Amino acid sequence: MRRIQKRMQAVSLVSFNDYIDYLEVHPEEFALLFNTILINVTGFFRDQQAWEYLAREVLPHILANKTDGQHVRIWSAGCASGEEAYSLAILLAEALGAEQFQQRVKIYATDVDEDALAYARLASYSAKDLESVVPSLREKYFELIGNRYVFRSEPRRAVIFGRHDLIQDAPISRLDLLVCRNSLMYFNAETQGRVLSRFHFALSDNGFLFLGKAEMLLTRANLFTPVNLKFRIFSKVPQVTLRNQLPLLVTPGNGESATAFSRYVRLREAAFDTAPVAQIVVDLSGTLVLANGPARALFSVTARDIGRPFRDLDLSYRVIELRAPIEEVAASRRPVTFRGVEWHFSPSEVRFLDIQIVPLIHNGGNLGGVGLSFVEVTRYHRLQEELRRSHQELETAYEELQSANEELETTNEELQSTVEELETTNEELQSTNEEMETMNEELQSTNEEMQTANEELRQRTDELNRTNGFLASILTSLHVGAVVLDRNLSVQIWSHRAEDLWGLRAGEVIGQFFLNLEMGLPVEQLKGPIRTVVNGEAESQDVMIQAVNRRGKTIQCRVTCAPLLGANKEIHGGVLLMEEWGDTRLHKDGTGEE
Repeated sequence: MRRIQKRMQAVSLVSFNDYIDYLEVHPEEFALLFNTILINVTGFFRDQQAWEYLAREVLPHILANKTDGQHVRIWSAGCASGEEAYSLAILLAEALGAEQFQQRVKIYATDVDEDALAYARLASYSAKDLESVVPSLREKYFELIGNRYVFRSEPRRAVIFGRHDLIQDAPISRLDLLVCRNSLMYFNAETQGRVLSRFHFALSDNGFLFLGKAEMLLTRANLFTPVNLKFRIFSKVPQVTLRNQLPLLVTPGNGESATAFSRYVRLREAAFDTAPVAQIVVDLSGTLVLANGPARALFSVTARDIGRPFRDLDLSYRVIELRAPIEEVAASRRPVTFRGVEWHFSPSEVRFLDIQIVPLIHNGGNLGGVGLSFVEVTRYHRLQEELRRSHQELETAYEELQSANEELETTNEELQSTVEELETTNEELQSTNEEMETMNEELQSTNEEMQTANEELRQRTDELNRTNGFLASILTSLHVGAVVLDRNLSVQIWSHRAEDLWGLRAGEVIGQFFLNLEMGLPVEQLKGPIRTVVNGEAESQDVMIQAVNRRGKTIQCRVTCAPLLGANKEIHGGVLLMEEWGDTRLHKDGTGEE
C-alpha cells in the first residue's frame, strides 16, 4: 500500500479511483508502478554470516555428493540486479577452481523485473556496491573499467539470466541449491505454499533451500527440514508415494505385482466414485468418459451418457456454458476456476457452485483430458447473506448505542483509542517480521533517493524560479510575436503577441506541428528558413511575408528565424520573431514611419 501511494503521490493523485482512471489513460504508468512495488534491494554476500555458513557447510556437502564431472545446478530466484548470483559464482569458483567451475557449474538467475535483469546482465557495479566483497576476491573476480567494477567474463559465462514468474511459470528442475531470499515475504500464505511446492519439485533429493532472514517455512514444513534455522537453510524431504512405487512393482510375468496393481486400480475407481465432490472427466475428443456418484446424482447423468459427446449433454450448459472453458484449459494446460456460480436448480431453489476445470497430464507430459469438479457452496453463500444481515443489524444497534453514549464520549476517548491500537497491533503482529524487512529495504532505497532528490529539487526550484521570472519578463516586454519550436518543429512556446496577431491561443497550438497550423501566416514559406537555422546552416534568417492578421487585414509580416541554442551550443530547435512591418508600436518616436 505504501509503494502504491508513493507512485500516486508522484502523479499528484489522492483517490484510488482517480489513479485507476490515470492507468487506463496512461498505459506506460503500469511499468513505473510495477518497478515501484518491486524493491530491488540486494547486495553481494548480504547477511555475511549466512553466506559464510553456506560456503563452509552446505557447498562442500553438495560437492561431496557429486562424482567427477557431474554438473552442479543452482537457481537464484528473485535475483534483482544480480549481486546474489555473482556471489554464488564466486563461492563455487573458490570451492572448485576456475577450470572445474567453468565445466561443471550452471547458475540460473531469474526475476520478473526486466529492468533489473538488464542491469544484472551488464555485471557492472560501483565501488560502493562491492564494499562487502573482500579485496582479494574483488581483484580476482572483477575488472576495473573506468570507475566501474565488471565481473570477469570467464566466470560470467556460468551465470544465465532470464525472466521467470514464480507463481505462473514452471520451475527449473534437478537443482542442487535453490536461493530465494526475501521474495516469499511479498506473498500471502496460500501463494507461499504453491511456490514452496514448486521449489520442492525443483530440488534434487539431496538439494538445499536458502531463504532470507525474514522468511520461515510455516506453510510447508513437511516438505523441508531445517539445516540451520538461524540462517534459513533447509534440506529437501524426499517424498515417495504408492503412485511412484507401483511402476517399479509391476513387471512382466509377475502375477503378484499385477494383482497388486489391479487392486490399486479398483481402489482408485472406488475412491473416485465415492468422493464427496462431484467430478467428471472429458477426453480430448470431447467425450464424457467418467462421472462419479455425486456427479451422477447432482446432474442426473446415467450410464448411457458415458461415452456420449459432452456438448450433447445438458450438463454442458445447465449451470454455465462449459464447452469454451474446457477447450481453453485443453489448449493452455492451465486450470480455470469459477467461484460462486448461481444455479437455478429448480424454480424455487437456487444453489451456488465452485467449478474447477483442470488439465489431466500423464507422467510423460501428454494431455489426456480435462477434469471438472463441482463443489456446492450454497451453505457458505447463505451464511454470507446471514452475516451481511447481521452486520446491518449490528450497525443499526451500534448507531443507537453511539447516540446513547454521546455524553460519555469525552471520558471514553482514551479507552477507545487504546482498544483500536490493540486491535491494530493484534493484526499487524502476524506479519511484523515480513513488514519490518520490507520497511528496512524501503528505507535503504528511499534514503538514497531522498538525498539526491532533495538536493536536485532545491537547485532546480531555484533555477526554475529565476528562469520563469526572466522568461515571463522577456515575453511580456516584447512587442513581437515569439514562437519557440523544437527540432521536430512542434510548438513549445506561443506568446501573447502571437495570439493577438493570428487569433490562435497558446493552448490550441502547444505541441502542434508548426507547418500544419491554419492561420493567416503562410507557414509553408517559412519551411526553408526554419530548416536552415535548425540544421545549423545559418545563424539567422529574415523573411518578409504578406499575411492576414486575425482581424482579416492584409499586412506585411517580417519573420526572423534564429536557432534555439542549449548550454553546450547544441541546437534544440528554432525561435521565430514575427512583427507587423510598419506597426507604430515598434518605433520610439511614435511617428509611425518605417
